[in-house]
Amino acid sequence: MEQESYSVGLDIGTTKIVAIIGKENEFGKVEVVGIGKAKSLGVHRGVVNNITQTVQSIQAAVEEAEGVSGVDISEVVAGIAGQHIRSLQTSDYITREAPEEVISEDDLHRLERQVKKLQMLPGEEIVHVLPQEYKVDTQSEIKEPIGMYGNRLEAKFHVVVGQVASIKNIHRCIVSANIKVQDVCLEPIASSKAVLSQEEMEAGVALVDIGGGTTDVAVFKDGIIRHTSVIPFGGNIVTEDIKEGCAIIEKQAELLKVKFGSAWPGENKENEVVSIPGLRGREPKEITLKTLSKIIHARVVEIIEAVNAEIKNYTQGDQKKKLIAGIVITGGGSQLKHLKQVVEYITGMDTRIGYPNEHLAGNSSPEIASPTYATAAGLLMGALEIKEMQQKVDAEADGNTSEENDQSNGKKTEKTKKRFGGYFIKYWRDLLDELAE
Repeated sequence: MEQESYSVGLDIGTTKIVAIIGKENEFGKVEVVGIGKAKSLGVHRGVVNNITQTVQSIQAAVEEAEGVSGVDISEVVAGIAGQHIRSLQTSDYITREAPEEVISEDDLHRLERQVKKLQMLPGEEIVHVLPQEYKVDTQSEIKEPIGMYGNRLEAKFHVVVGQVASIKNIHRCIVSANIKVQDVCLEPIASSKAVLSQEEMEAGVALVDIGGGTTDVAVFKDGIIRHTSVIPFGGNIVTEDIKEGCAIIEKQAELLKVKFGSAWPGENKENEVVSIPGLRGREPKEITLKTLSKIIHARVVEIIEAVNAEIKNYTQGDQKKKLIAGIVITGGGSQLKHLKQVVEYITGMDTRIGYPNEHLAGNSSPEIASPTYATAAGLLMGALEIKEMQQKVDAEADGNTSEENDQSNGKKTEKTKKRFGGYFIKYWRDLLDELAE
């Protein structure tokens, strides 16, 4: 296989680590050729707490993906999440030295670099700088300032911040597995690439990615990411509640949740009972499904109320910020029975489950189209974006690109921007170079 045409996304989650290999086909869809997964043993709530175990899990997932696809993995785009992630809104401006010339990409990059110099709390580092809207001189609410004339270029930014130590630990784990880190992306942004449509982003939508250790929230409006947050609860805490409430072991609690669990107790009757085998010859335990649902419901309500608080924190009663497209839930936790109805009941917003199959080629495995792999699929899409951009830059640098090819590449890039909501993963070279030293 041609190694150059393939890219890799690496999702380092609390419950599983997934490596996914793919390429873009002639129809602009993502063709997945290999997927590998391993149990995540050294990660807690999105944060690495055991380097050795995490490295082993990464290696196991990568080896499985390589074995399935026949492609050697040398570099990846990795996801970053965890309870250390926070976001803030800021604005900044630059004064242009040559206002008689039109605003270019370089001006936008200069402004973003200036924002990256913001002083954070001790031990924190800026992960993403995402422009909201621009202002040129006195003209405001500009989405695309390139090509305009102006002396002062100002913008509002959504800044995502994380702990340097946590980011370095993820980087170290990947490098220790003999893999190069191509780039890093916030996981809810990656998930949004995979499951949201451009129409939803324009209308206003909240993406809720329920993972094992955390629940990630990303709010979009007018095609722009407006708010991100990480809630330090996920599917694992529901399993823990079942384990404690029913006095059973964790493996049995997880099986109960997946096979019989429901977020809505009203669906179960009092006489519906499941028998759990006893340990080492002990008597089996009988648990009513209604009791199980009540345990699950209590924790799910807590998580969704926290999500609702984050959404209200963004909208704050402003009709202009109303999320017309409602909520899209994804991630492994979204597969819990009747969760959609509970989310709609608590938030009063239309809700659907997000599947990453919209951007996948028709011959993809049904397993990959599961919400469980939404983040991994989004990271792969981000990796393919970077590869496309790098190829374009390299072609222009070599001077071999004809005007006709330039137009073709321009159209393709525009198509990619529309498909992914205009959010290219930002190159994060400074920190990665520093970490590699």
